[in-house]
Amino acid sequence: MRRAGAVALNTFREAVRDRVLYNLVFFALLMMLAAILVGGISIGIEDLVIKSLGLSAISVIGLLIAVFIGVGLVYKEMDKRTLYALLAKPVRRWEFLLGKFGGLVLTLAVNTMAMAAGLFAALLYVKHHLERTDAVLLIAIYFILLKLTLVVALALLFSCYSTPLLAILYTSALYIAGLFVEEMRTFHSTAANPLLEALLRGLSYLLPNFENFNVMAAAAHGREIPGALVLQNTVYAALYSVIVLLVAAAVFSRRNLK
Repeated sequence: MRRAGAVALNTFREAVRDRVLYNLVFFALLMMLAAILVGGISIGIEDLVIKSLGLSAISVIGLLIAVFIGVGLVYKEMDKRTLYALLAKPVRRWEFLLGKFGGLVLTLAVNTMAMAAGLFAALLYVKHHLERTDAVLLIAIYFILLKLTLVVALALLFSCYSTPLLAILYTSALYIAGLFVEEMRTFHSTAANPLLEALLRGLSYLLPNFENFNVMAAAAHGREIPGALVLQNTVYAALYSVIVLLVAAAVFSRRNLK
């Protein structure tokens, strides 16, 4: 774990120095500023506009970071030939993958907190005070981070055996499919095809359920989020990420790096 931690710290430093990352964070903060301007002309719903746009910005920017940086975690090391020197040392392949995963998740956590601070600063600027219901935003942001953790695990898996372009396509496709898991489970074919319904229902339990993490509308309106849902999403994200990382480690261990 010490070796994986060293890889994670190095990955975090590389991601922080990446100019693309700074551009994405700047874009998120720019959206926060736009929320203030829009909120200024939306009489009576200023805070709702700011919350909705702010949470959406955090989610979209986080997804871009998770996908576009995540898919290059392994490929970049191979392309620069630094992976071979690293694996020549007493570092196992699964430790390398775990370190890369932990480093990018840490990067996302730091940037998510920075964007969350920008969101609360925008609210404070417009309302001049924060209300107790605004604390629900923290749960919504936490759910976004859980979702991004899953996306990083998927991106890392695909980066173990495909090119960055294909990894982006695979990760994006799984993310989009994961947004419609509930619809797949309740799908009823107009042609009364039980085989199709059973297939979609089976796939719905294999795909990552990203819809469970979407509480942005509830948080923007200040509605309470059940503690059971927080626990459920935390356990779900942790277990699914572990399974995906185990598969990634198995795939990467069998890959011929010569």
